[in-house]
Amino acid sequence: MGLDNFTAQKRASGGGAAGGLPTTTANGRARTMFSRGRQINKTFNNIKITILCGFVTILVLRGTIGIGNLGSSDADAVNKNLIEETNRVLKEIRSDNDPDDPADLEINPNATYTLGPKISNWDQERKVWLSQNPEFPNFVNGKPRILLLTGSPPNPCDNSIGDHYLLKGIKNKIDYCRIHGIEIVYNMAHLDKELAGYWAKLPMIRRLMLSHPEIEWIWWLDSDAMFTDMVFQIPLSKYDKHNLWSLDLLDAWAPMGPKGPIREEAGKILTANLKGRPAFEADDQSALIYLLLSQKDQWMDKVYIENQYYLHGYWAGLVDRYEEMIEKYHPGLGDERWPFVTHFVGCKPCGSYGDYPVERCLRSMERAFNFADNQVLNLYGFGHRGLLSPKIKRTRNETVTPLEYVDQFDIRRPVHGNSGSRS
Repeated sequence: MGLDNFTAQKRASGGGAAGGLPTTTANGRARTMFSRGRQINKTFNNIKITILCGFVTILVLRGTIGIGNLGSSDADAVNKNLIEETNRVLKEIRSDNDPDDPADLEINPNATYTLGPKISNWDQERKVWLSQNPEFPNFVNGKPRILLLTGSPPNPCDNSIGDHYLLKGIKNKIDYCRIHGIEIVYNMAHLDKELAGYWAKLPMIRRLMLSHPEIEWIWWLDSDAMFTDMVFQIPLSKYDKHNLWSLDLLDAWAPMGPKGPIREEAGKILTANLKGRPAFEADDQSALIYLLLSQKDQWMDKVYIENQYYLHGYWAGLVDRYEEMIEKYHPGLGDERWPFVTHFVGCKPCGSYGDYPVERCLRSMERAFNFADNQVLNLYGFGHRGLLSPKIKRTRNETVTPLEYVDQFDIRRPVHGNSGSRS
């Protein structure tokens, strides 16, 4: 089994019969025309939005001063037309298909896919940059700087409840990062249209690495994963001897990801070589496993397989045990006793499909969010009325010595000893 089976493929041409790109001169004229056309299109969209806002204002005013002059059927018709027009305009504005986008002209169909130009001396360049920019230290208070990257698609969810739980998910991540001094980036942009879906994280990770050389660790966390141990911290010192060449890994990983024939053919190779993998297009996780296994000499001595805490705890076996965990254990353990992360694989609350019933997923996500939120609210003397309730209750009375509570309940300074210990 080896990457020799996977031949780096060239992009499929999206041009006409000739299949070639415009010449430099023609390309320049095309860019100008496209730019002007795009500006005109945006202007029309702005006009549409202005008119739409005017309709809404008129409707609100009529409702405020009295709509008695309109019959109920007329009012219903106005509302219906307004809703239809609103949906139509928003659909057009949010559409990912922009015929005036000149970016597609920059793709060379005869080139093998890459994330960017090869960078061979990054470690040395970064070291020099850090020495020349002491105002951007890569360690703060003796701790390496971490950047948490997460995100969601640029368009709204298929349903409003999905957007609501995306909001809860980012609130949960912001809380954890705030507590532990971690920087966070929430991405909603497709930086590379060819790496859509689960592959979209790769170009963003690379951009962050090159744009923030002061960052020691970039940590990806899916939008459908929540921190459920707000005290536990990843024991980064364990991995000091496993310094992976991350840019090289991304360069070797990405060529399996472009959508279309390349991703489909790579998926066949992954299915043939990874036991139990269903037949479908190449996904980033399977591709990474295949890459590590097929090039062991190059990568595996730099890889650490962690099994001491739940970086992606599978939700189905955890959410119904939260009450047991509260009764028997405490935050800061990070494992099956109090999971560091609860990951809702297969739920897809933002989409129109999923592997589990929507009701079960939403109920479980609510429990996970409140389970974690209680750990944050505890410092303030509050907690949720129940793990399925958004309402909160007071858990202790005010005091004239509030700093005693800070010392007792502030989870920025865990009171349970080493967060990585097992008792």
